[in-house]
Amino acid sequence: MGLRLGDIAPDFTAETTEGTIQFHDWIGDHWAVLFSHPKDFTPICTTEIGEAARLKPEFDRRNTRLIGLSVDSVADHQAWAQDIADTQGHAPNFPLIADTSLEISKLYDMLPADAGESAQGRTAASNATVRSVFFIGPDKRIKAMLIYPMSNGRNFDELLRLLDGLQLHAAQNLATPANWRPGDAAVIPTSVSDEAARKLYPQGWSAVRPYLRLLPPTR
Repeated sequence: MGLRLGDIAPDFTAETTEGTIQFHDWIGDHWAVLFSHPKDFTPICTTEIGEAARLKPEFDRRNTRLIGLSVDSVADHQAWAQDIADTQGHAPNFPLIADTSLEISKLYDMLPADAGESAQGRTAASNATVRSVFFIGPDKRIKAMLIYPMSNGRNFDELLRLLDGLQLHAAQNLATPANWRPGDAAVIPTSVSDEAARKLYPQGWSAVRPYLRLLPPTR
């Protein structure tokens, strides 16, 4: 059975570039973004790690911890970090998990159960499905998942936008319409009655349709 939104993110113990972690303990009372890579020293992933490092202050500001995973060793990760710093201008400043046994990739349904038990001899192509992003809340539940092919780099502006929307929903029980940005009008979910909404949102709203109630923009 694959992972679904709302599931508890599987816990694990792992070796990382910042030492051994127990995943749930490492998250603590933060949000977390776990994003995975099929192999070290691959071009698209190199740009992504560098961009994540550049934007880490933005994730910090959102009480969110970043953690990467690649199907290689800690020693490989450390050598790769120098390449990332040299080519992207930002060295990794968050832990990178060494998933040499493929255990975590299988636990998170990124590789099939019969993928084996070692990264030895595997190529980026054979690990191509290890390209997921998991957004995990302080309650350790999966809030969102994204999957990218190796040919396309992740859009980190979109990762931050999605994170902002998830945190808005968690804090104020509001939904976000297409192309929403922080400060834009938000949507009152249909699960909230008009009576309850009047108490929660005394500033009022615009009812485009009974099921489409927009709170005014905050900017």
